[in-house]
Amino acid sequence: MRFDTKIGIVVREDLAVWQKLNVTAFLASAIAAGAEDIIGKPYEDASGTAYLAMFRQPVLIYAADAEALTRTHSRAVSRGLPTAVYIEEMFKTGHDDDNRAAVAAVPADELPLVGLAVYGPRNQIDKTLKGLPLHP
Repeated sequence: MRFDTKIGIVVREDLAVWQKLNVTAFLASAIAAGAEDIIGKPYEDASGTAYLAMFRQPVLIYAADAEALTRTHSRAVSRGLPTAVYIEEMFKTGHDDDNRAAVAAVPADELPLVGLAVYGPRNQIDKTLKGLPLHP
Protein backbone atom coordinates (compact mmCIF):
# COMPACT_ATOMS: atom_id res chain seq x y z
CA MET A 1 0.00 0.00 0.00
CA ARG A 2 1.31 3.44 -0.90
CA PHE A 3 0.43 6.14 1.61
CA ASP A 4 -0.05 9.79 0.66
CA THR A 5 1.93 10.78 3.76
CA LYS A 6 5.35 9.81 5.01
CA ILE A 7 7.12 9.58 8.36
CA GLY A 8 10.86 10.14 8.29
CA ILE A 9 13.29 10.07 11.20
CA VAL A 10 16.87 11.19 10.70
CA VAL A 11 19.55 10.16 13.20
CA ARG A 12 23.12 11.40 13.33
CA GLU A 13 25.29 8.52 12.15
CA ASP A 14 28.11 8.89 14.70
CA LEU A 15 26.00 8.26 17.82
CA ALA A 16 26.35 5.20 20.02
CA VAL A 17 23.77 2.51 19.27
CA TRP A 18 21.86 3.14 22.51
CA GLN A 19 21.70 6.85 21.63
CA LYS A 20 20.36 6.14 18.14
CA LEU A 21 17.64 3.93 19.58
CA ASN A 22 16.76 6.47 22.27
CA VAL A 23 16.59 9.35 19.79
CA THR A 24 14.47 7.31 17.39
CA ALA A 25 12.01 6.34 20.13
CA PHE A 26 11.61 9.91 21.39
CA LEU A 27 11.18 11.32 17.88
CA ALA A 28 8.64 8.64 16.93
CA SER A 29 6.62 9.53 20.02
CA ALA A 30 6.51 13.15 18.85
CA ILE A 31 5.05 12.16 15.50
CA ALA A 32 2.48 9.91 17.22
CA ALA A 33 1.46 12.72 19.57
CA GLY A 34 1.43 15.47 16.99
CA ALA A 35 -0.22 14.01 13.90
CA GLU A 36 -3.89 13.16 13.62
CA ASP A 37 -4.97 9.91 11.99
CA ILE A 38 -1.45 8.46 12.10
CA ILE A 39 -2.26 5.71 14.59
CA GLY A 40 -4.05 2.55 13.50
CA LYS A 41 -6.43 0.44 15.55
CA PRO A 42 -5.43 -1.59 18.62
CA TYR A 43 -4.22 -5.15 18.12
CA GLU A 44 -5.59 -8.34 19.58
CA ASP A 45 -4.20 -11.87 19.38
CA ALA A 46 -6.20 -15.07 18.94
CA SER A 47 -6.36 -15.50 22.72
CA GLY A 48 -8.12 -12.17 23.14
CA THR A 49 -5.12 -10.36 24.63
CA ALA A 50 -5.26 -6.68 23.72
CA TYR A 51 -2.22 -4.70 22.53
CA LEU A 52 -1.61 -1.03 21.91
CA ALA A 53 -2.21 0.55 18.53
CA MET A 54 0.79 1.55 16.40
CA PHE A 55 1.49 3.79 13.43
CA ARG A 56 -0.73 2.94 10.48
CA GLN A 57 2.19 3.24 8.07
CA PRO A 58 5.93 2.51 7.93
CA VAL A 59 8.48 4.77 9.61
CA LEU A 60 11.64 5.25 7.56
CA ILE A 61 14.88 5.86 9.45
CA TYR A 62 17.70 7.77 7.74
CA ALA A 63 21.34 8.39 8.68
CA ALA A 64 23.06 11.75 8.39
CA ASP A 65 26.10 13.65 9.54
CA ALA A 66 25.72 16.90 11.48
CA GLU A 67 25.79 19.05 8.34
CA ALA A 68 23.09 17.01 6.61
CA LEU A 69 20.92 17.14 9.73
CA THR A 70 21.17 20.93 9.80
CA ARG A 71 20.32 21.13 6.09
CA THR A 72 17.35 18.77 6.52
CA HIS A 73 16.10 20.78 9.51
CA SER A 74 16.24 23.97 7.45
CA ARG A 75 14.32 22.32 4.60
CA ALA A 76 11.63 20.99 6.95
CA VAL A 77 11.14 24.31 8.74
CA SER A 78 11.07 26.31 5.49
CA ARG A 79 8.36 23.97 4.16
CA GLY A 80 6.30 24.29 7.35
CA LEU A 81 6.36 20.54 7.98
CA PRO A 82 5.54 19.16 11.43
CA THR A 83 9.02 18.57 12.84
CA ALA A 84 10.45 17.18 16.06
CA VAL A 85 14.06 17.73 17.16
CA TYR A 86 16.46 16.02 19.52
CA ILE A 87 19.63 17.90 20.47
CA GLU A 88 22.86 16.84 22.20
CA GLU A 89 21.96 18.44 25.53
CA MET A 90 18.90 16.20 25.84
CA PHE A 91 21.19 13.24 26.60
CA LYS A 92 22.12 15.03 29.84
CA THR A 93 18.63 15.96 31.03
CA GLY A 94 16.34 13.88 33.16
CA HIS A 95 12.85 14.90 32.08
CA ASP A 96 10.66 16.71 29.58
CA ASP A 97 10.83 20.17 31.20
CA ASP A 98 14.64 20.17 31.01
CA ASN A 99 14.51 18.90 27.42
CA ARG A 100 12.26 21.78 26.37
CA ALA A 101 14.46 24.28 28.23
CA ALA A 102 17.56 22.94 26.44
CA VAL A 103 15.93 23.44 23.04
CA ALA A 104 14.53 26.85 23.99
CA ALA A 105 18.02 28.10 24.89
CA VAL A 106 19.39 27.73 21.34
CA PRO A 107 18.41 29.59 18.14
CA ALA A 108 17.02 27.34 15.38
CA ASP A 109 20.05 27.70 13.10
CA GLU A 110 22.45 26.75 15.93
CA LEU A 111 20.68 23.67 17.31
CA PRO A 112 23.22 20.88 17.95
CA LEU A 113 20.96 18.30 16.31
CA VAL A 114 21.40 14.58 16.80
CA GLY A 115 18.06 13.71 15.26
CA LEU A 116 14.83 14.98 13.81
CA ALA A 117 11.51 13.62 12.65
CA VAL A 118 9.18 14.94 9.97
CA TYR A 119 5.70 14.02 8.87
CA GLY A 120 3.61 15.25 5.99
CA PRO A 121 2.71 14.82 2.35
CA ARG A 122 4.94 12.22 0.71
CA ASN A 123 6.28 14.57 -1.98
CA GLN A 124 7.25 17.24 0.58
CA ILE A 125 8.96 14.71 2.85
CA ASP A 126 10.82 13.20 -0.11
CA LYS A 127 12.12 16.66 -1.08
CA THR A 128 13.08 17.39 2.53
CA LEU A 129 14.98 14.12 2.97
CA LYS A 130 16.50 14.09 -0.53
CA GLY A 131 20.01 12.68 -0.61
CA LEU A 132 19.89 10.99 2.80
CA PRO A 133 20.55 7.25 2.90
CA LEU A 134 18.34 4.89 4.86
CA HIS A 135 19.96 3.92 8.13
CA PRO A 136 21.91 0.66 7.76
